[in-house]
Amino acid sequence: MTVFLIILAVVAAVLLVLYIVGRRLQKKQEGSQEQLAAAAQQVTMFIIDKKMMKLKESGLPDSVMEQASALQRRAKVPVLKVKIGPQIMNLVCDNAIFDQVPVKKEVKASLSGIYVNSVKGLHGPIAPQEQTKKGRFARWTQRMQEKAGARPVK
Repeated sequence: MTVFLIILAVVAAVLLVLYIVGRRLQKKQEGSQEQLAAAAQQVTMFIIDKKMMKLKESGLPDSVMEQASALQRRAKVPVLKVKIGPQIMNLVCDNAIFDQVPVKKEVKASLSGIYVNSVKGLHGPIAPQEQTKKGRFARWTQRMQEKAGARPVK
């Protein structure tokens, strides 16, 4: 019984510490989002390519590499290769909008330094991405779920 109470106290302490640290990180993130929104500019750009790349390989300026920690240099980040006016440059994209960014299209984007916050289609709305082809196992599970009544039949 005593061991159970000690374990329960340790688990409660860990959860309390995680809650406090999470709140601090959330406040820090909200502050940085406000700064990004304040510095945002609307720019028309042509998106040449988009990739998930390591920060070392992304071709970003040296000042960005100096500010990044060793862990961040090895992590993959969403990178856009864009043409703004006559200049071709690499920009970092927000993870939340990376899948929505069209390739080989001209868009109007909200840009904060080298960070792309949002993207809107310049000539009409951005078309949704094509559905990727499902594998055999995914098709088989979908068919079994339809037969079992867990998923509606198309």
